[in-house]
Amino acid sequence: MPWADAILCIGETLEQREGGKTLDVLAEQLSGGLSGLDAPPADRIVIAYEPVWAIGTGRTATTEQAQEAHAFIRQRLVKRFNKTVANQIRILYGGSVKPDNVDALMAMPDIDGSWWRGKSQRSLLYSYC
Repeated sequence: MPWADAILCIGETLEQREGGKTLDVLAEQLSGGLSGLDAPPADRIVIAYEPVWAIGTGRTATTEQAQEAHAFIRQRLVKRFNKTVANQIRILYGGSVKPDNVDALMAMPDIDGSWWRGKSQRSLLYSYC
């Protein structure tokens, strides 16, 4: 797959997570972010799930929390487009990924890669596809 034309970053705040609203927030963000997008160019986007509460805090979602969010995103993409297109769209995890947790996160079936941003403000992408 050629590299993407756009990266759609979505994620919930700590208050939303603790309030049980994570999936509702992700659904709303996906709906808005994908509005007007047809299936043919959909494989040219990447979705980055970045829980706001984990960015730069040293906290990270558990592998189960990250997988749940990624599986939900993938299911929404199947409904929005179709299974083929949904499987072409890479879904990255981007909340406090570190060398000691990246392997466990990448072992999850719906996490296609990771999006890292560190103090250097340079982006680093790991993709296991």
